[in-house]
Amino acid sequence: MCPHLFVYGTLRRGFENPFARTLADQAEFIGPATAGGRIYAVAPHYPGLVLSEDPNDRAAGEVFRMHDPAALLRLLDDYEGCGPLSAKPYEFERALTVAVLDAGGKIEVWAYLYRRPVDADTLLISGATAAARVSE
Repeated sequence: MCPHLFVYGTLRRGFENPFARTLADQAEFIGPATAGGRIYAVAPHYPGLVLSEDPNDRAAGEVFRMHDPAALLRLLDDYEGCGPLSAKPYEFERALTVAVLDAGGKIEVWAYLYRRPVDADTLLISGATAAARVSE
């Protein structure tokens, strides 16, 4: 199982929710990175990543190496609403994609992708501002 996770919203370092703290405790921070996609403000307090094939669409986030991927992903799937007990259709889905590390190199990662329609007016300029803007 892929041990790497790309996060771009409330799971990033510096957030004080219990799941961000659990991720920080159960994974090693690898570094800042981008993934091919766009980040939208999908709710008042969180962003959603939609993958894109356009090379100009880069979503900023962070990559972590999980110590026990299967256990941690089960917990995070529940948090993201795509666990086995979550109502369908899911708002988010965990999928494999590729991230480009700011330090150099590409890495396969899990990412939580937004699966509902998005409004172009809610496109965030940069993933780096995603969490801050939706938390205002």
